[in-house]
Amino acid sequence: QVQLVESGGGLVQAGDSLRLSCVVSGRRILWLSVGWFRQAPGKERESVATISWSGARTDYADSVTGRFTISRDDAKNTVFLQMNTLKPEDTAVYWCAATEKVDVTIRLYDYVYWGQGTQVTVSS
Repeated sequence: QVQLVESGGGLVQAGDSLRLSCVVSGRRILWLSVGWFRQAPGKERESVATISWSGARTDYADSVTGRFTISRDDAKNTVFLQMNTLKPEDTAVYWCAATEKVDVTIRLYDYVYWGQGTQVTVSS
């Protein structure tokens, strides 16, 4: 059984940084593509960043490009989301999710395995 556990969320001020971690168990992430998604109150869940099997390809939402970086440590079976220059509009619940698709995908329905989510709140 594949399980994903996020951590690293919290309350920060605008301009601060946070690093989210997603520890995967039950499957080597070597053969998974992993994405970070978020949902703000009253809005739909959206893709933030995704990384392919090998880590060779990544994809970012326009709103976070240049500020967020997704990375993976296959030896630790962990995927990270480094978030810099945070803005109040980044406030949301963040989830990591995994898919067996080889390439990056931003489609929520492609992701079979989901974590429980972690709250990120950015004050102005």
